[in-house]
Amino acid sequence: MLRRATVILTNQVRLNTISLSRPFASAPGAAAKQEKWDLYAGVLVERLPVVSKEFNALEKEFQEYLWRVEFEKSLKSDSELQHERDLKQAELLKKGQVDLDEAASKQTAQDLKDAYTEELNKFEKASRTTADDKANNILSTNRCLDDTLYLLVEQTVGSKKHFLLPQGPRLDGETMRQAAERIVREKCGDQLDLLFYGNAPCGFYKYKYPASVRDQSVGAKVFFFRASLKNGNVDKNVSKNFAWMQKDALSTKLNNERYVESVQKFLF
Repeated sequence: MLRRATVILTNQVRLNTISLSRPFASAPGAAAKQEKWDLYAGVLVERLPVVSKEFNALEKEFQEYLWRVEFEKSLKSDSELQHERDLKQAELLKKGQVDLDEAASKQTAQDLKDAYTEELNKFEKASRTTADDKANNILSTNRCLDDTLYLLVEQTVGSKKHFLLPQGPRLDGETMRQAAERIVREKCGDQLDLLFYGNAPCGFYKYKYPASVRDQSVGAKVFFFRASLKNGNVDKNVSKNFAWMQKDALSTKLNNERYVESVQKFLF
């Protein structure tokens, strides 16, 4: 029994000696340098469609079918019933059963129809194609009225200039939503009247800085917010190079494939 106790005590001393000879162990990952990223806020500014899209051949055929079914199942309108009464009254007038002065003083359904037809013929529909469409003026929002346009602004990233969604760094004390609103004013001026959709971002993109400038931060993480244009345009005194582009044409201005892929993930 005494011998067994001596062996246990000897082993315990040996274990304590080994543990004291090792350096103190650190928590997992604590020794590794934690990467620092700059937070950026970006804004997807969209001008929503102003008019409906033109029907394609299939849609036109289906629309005509619906009109035909609706006409076949519809009841007579008040105007049609009035027109039938007018015809009966005209027959009675020919037979002398109705006073001429009383019949002449009434406005018939045919008179109303003629007046409405004349007014319709004078009406001129606005063109779906504007002057800015014909001139391909990408600075104007008065083009591509049946499609959504997205705002791109030329900005300096590093030593080069690129067309991007309006974006910039978040300042200390700002929420990401506040940063997004400030950045739009700084990049586009105060003439844009926007409606922001909530306080949560709708998209995300990150990129690393060149190795030569990673002393402070590894790169930038951009959180995109969505906003629709209510009125106005970019102030040309603030930003001269900007463009309102359709979804399919964004890649002609955005020259980074990964950036394009990230943006198109949250486009409608």
